[in-house]
Amino acid sequence: MSALIYCPFPDREAARAAANTLLDRKLIACANLLGEVESIYSWNGERGDSFEIGALFKTSAALLDDAIQCLAEMHPYDTPAIMGWRCVSVSEATAAWLGELDRGG
Repeated sequence: MSALIYCPFPDREAARAAANTLLDRKLIACANLLGEVESIYSWNGERGDSFEIGALFKTSAALLDDAIQCLAEMHPYDTPAIMGWRCVSVSEATAAWLGELDRGG
């Protein structure tokens, strides 16, 4: 089964560093570093806004929790927003590609 993780970063360099670490540790097969996104949020009782770089990580469901834990440990934010989910529908080719992670590939 395949899985996705979404996580915003303060800048492209931090997102790229996280992607490279996850790839090196074979916890993901691919990272899509998205363009700048505007985040509007409530944090510690106050409203805020900032520009961030969104990242979408593609992995296997078996590695989802490990990838999220790794992201949480290396992320530059004290309390990063890291959301992962198992995919209910995936093309056969994508499932095969991400399944290679489970075999150490």
